[in-house]
Amino acid sequence: MKQHMSVIGRTCFYHLRRLRQIRRRAGYEVTVRLVLALTMSRVDFCNALFASLPASTIAPLQRVQNAAARLVLQLGPRELHWLPIRARVLYKLCVLMYDVHSGTSPAYIEDIVTARCSASQ
Repeated sequence: MKQHMSVIGRTCFYHLRRLRQIRRRAGYEVTVRLVLALTMSRVDFCNALFASLPASTIAPLQRVQNAAARLVLQLGPRELHWLPIRARVLYKLCVLMYDVHSGTSPAYIEDIVTARCSASQ
């Protein structure tokens, strides 16, 4: 997974460098959309697989998110109110499980998820 994370990081940093060159001409709205489309979509893709990885393995993704925050608003990453990568992964998993529980997820996901009851009664 470390190799996969480094490939994602390299690809995202490539796009961020290219976007930094056109940021002033593109404007704020276009810059935000391009950052979300070209970098954050790669960070979020199949991020449920990253849930149990150590922090050192997902650190390249956190650096991508920090760089994207600096590019968009020229602020520090804490000033944007974006969730850290580990929290994003957990949030996406929780939303997915809520959708399964409420019956709003696709049928193929509901078919592979089974409910487990607590045996502490």
